[in-house]
Amino acid sequence: MQAFVNKDDFFKKITLYKDLLKKFNAVHNLTHFNNIDENIIDSIKILDFYDLNDKQRIIDIGSGAGFPAIFLACILQESEFFLFEPSVKRASFLRVIKTELDLKNVNIIKEKIENYPSFKVDLITSRALMDVKPLVKISSGFYDDKTLFLLYKGSEIYKELEDLKDYQIFNQGFRNYCLLKMKEKLC
Repeated sequence: MQAFVNKDDFFKKITLYKDLLKKFNAVHNLTHFNNIDENIIDSIKILDFYDLNDKQRIIDIGSGAGFPAIFLACILQESEFFLFEPSVKRASFLRVIKTELDLKNVNIIKEKIENYPSFKVDLITSRALMDVKPLVKISSGFYDDKTLFLLYKGSEIYKELEDLKDYQIFNQGFRNYCLLKMKEKLC
């Protein structure tokens, strides 16, 4: 793990998260994941390959039940996270998680990113929400040539990256962690 995260504190937060997800999921059907631990590990696995400590402002698009942003926020405590989740029930769950896990570095925005006033960030994350090019397009106004996209993708990533140049992929099993820089806006 990066920075100086108290491992006991981290694992307490993970345990609390799992308990809260189990309760909310029983009523609101937030996610169909069978193995929550596997998905938590997937959320932070990129930190084994790439140092994100210098990313101060981070957006997560389509945060859902919090993968990957909640778990990255637990580790990257000096970074400010903005979680965009338009679903009322998922945004409500994320607000509870923010409060119960005492994540002061997390902001929940119940809005589609394309409907929100833009501001520049250092990192934009998304986990299997949509293809790369439409995701980059809806992020217009939030990134510049210094912003990094961290995309959690499957086997179709190379097809999605067709015509794009400045990227790096780390593979772990079925997961591809794609780091992408956009030098210019997509039309």
